Amino acid sequence: MLDDPRSHGLWEKTAPLPPATAKLQGAARADVVVIGGGYTGLSTALHLAEAGTSVVLLEAREIGFGGAGRNVGLINAGMWVMPDDLPGELGPTHGERLLELLGNGPRAVMEIIDRHGIACELERQGTLHCAVGTAGRKEIEARAEQWQRRGAPVELLDIAETEYKIGTRAYQGALLDKRAGTLQPLAYARGLAHAAMKAGVSLHTSSPVDNCERTADGWRVMTAEGSVDAQWVVVATDAYSEGPFAAVREEQIHLPYFNFATVPLGDNLRKSILAERQGCWDTKEVLSSFRMDKAGRMVFGSVGALRGTGLSIHRNWARRALKAIFPQIGDIAFESEWYGQIGMTTNALPRFHKFAPGVIGFSGYNGRGISPGTVFGKTLAAHILGQLSEDELPLPLTDPQAPPFRSIKEAWYEAGAQLAHLAGARF
Repeated sequence: MLDDPRSHGLWEKTAPLPPATAKLQGAARADVVVIGGGYTGLSTALHLAEAGTSVVLLEAREIGFGGAGRNVGLINAGMWVMPDDLPGELGPTHGERLLELLGNGPRAVMEIIDRHGIACELERQGTLHCAVGTAGRKEIEARAEQWQRRGAPVELLDIAETEYKIGTRAYQGALLDKRAGTLQPLAYARGLAHAAMKAGVSLHTSSPVDNCERTADGWRVMTAEGSVDAQWVVVATDAYSEGPFAAVREEQIHLPYFNFATVPLGDNLRKSILAERQGCWDTKEVLSSFRMDKAGRMVFGSVGALRGTGLSIHRNWARRALKAIFPQIGDIAFESEWYGQIGMTTNALPRFHKFAPGVIGFSGYNGRGISPGTVFGKTLAAHILGQLSEDELPLPLTDPQAPPFRSIKEAWYEAGAQLAHLAGARF
């Protein structure tokens, strides 16, 4: 995409082809128009179409262009916020609803993949949150206790058990979340698109929305060469929002995140490193993540943008850090490199917005888009179908609000990641 190998990297090289689509031309009509071809938009469209609702989906560029095609591929449960803190942030009703919805989110993703036969390298063996030092150990102990008290299948591993699972003694333990897993993120997005079109969704790419205006019967959503009249509009553009719903992007602080993929590891290394294929991330403030793809490539990432001086700084750091964590790998070549932007909200929790009557959307996934995007799409469909009232949704209604000093904070995150990696931090 964008004729840039650093936009989607390995995922674009290895994902199955997307469905054939074309830009919107001329006037169309539907019950619902969905703006955005990522997980939320595709899930909303799929669930609506399966219920017999007519849907037109408009994507400004290509399916999975934003975070859906660039992320690490971890199917996580919950959010960054500690489980016990959610009711304090959202109130007891919405806090517990969100915990239940997102705690069961990975299962919902896997059920959709199974039902539609989506080829996306799904692994169901869980994820590992790896403790760096004493502070990291205390963090995962608290997270484990809070999830276990709610009956979640999570397990606290000691150093030896963590070494067995991962193949390194770099960590003071890990939290194994058996609900979670990994997948090929762009392949999943494209698979959702195939399923949505098969269900009857009219899907148009290269169709950025220029305007959205009230009509006598609902709404008219306009592109450069066409328009769609509908009663409902779903805004599913999240951190890559532009045009009439740019406020969704503006209420989030962009945090850049990169990934490097090695050439496939040899058979002996694949037996000793992540042999069970869990996806991993650590407890550091400038965190790192790593996982294996189906072919045995190690996908290794951290905070930062692969542009300007950041390209060489982060690439050199990744080589050092990977070798420090897994010395048995030695010097290994990177096959692909890419980066994107994570949309971070002020309290690290998602948002529900009603931009006008009949114009709604969820956003703000804070680096956890696969599971929340999927289940929030299903939730939006249920609301439109009359199965969930606004009072029964998992998040309270809020207005988009830009955080103070957003641009300054974004520049600092990008520069700060370079400083952290240039300083020689290993992992």
